[in-house]
Amino acid sequence: MRQKASNAIYDVQERPPFWTWFGLSLQHLFSMFGATVLVPLLVGLNPGVALFTSGVGTLLHLLITRGRIPAYMGSSFAFIIPMASLMKTIGYPAVAQGIISVGVVYLLVALLVTVTGTKWINQIFPPEVVGPIIMVIGLSLAGSAASSATMLNNHYDIRVFW
Repeated sequence: MRQKASNAIYDVQERPPFWTWFGLSLQHLFSMFGATVLVPLLVGLNPGVALFTSGVGTLLHLLITRGRIPAYMGSSFAFIIPMASLMKTIGYPAVAQGIISVGVVYLLVALLVTVTGTKWINQIFPPEVVGPIIMVIGLSLAGSAASSATMLNNHYDIRVFW
């Protein structure tokens, strides 16, 4: 059976030259740091907690996968609305319970993928469709994210962190 050709410049096991690696690392740092600080600010949480927990989550991920799947565990813009609503009504305990619940769901899906593989995911969500949809969503939200980032949060003045 003939394998599909890949357009990837570097595969997961490959290591780029130092300066290419350094440039890609800086790009990743700036994009992930912005999300990890902006999401808690928009929700009303302490960004220091988000930075600490994303660091611990990333280290655990790297240990569990033995470094085979390099990834950064950071904040998700998908949960801003529920988290902001919970912060305004019930507070930290509800947000913490929601975050723990999402973590449990992620763990269950990871176990399911470990047992069954990924073929069923690609059939439900073909990469040729998912990629463009994610790009359109990200580009359509870029304007509101930029304007939200310039507004002051109820609990934190963004200027304190710079």
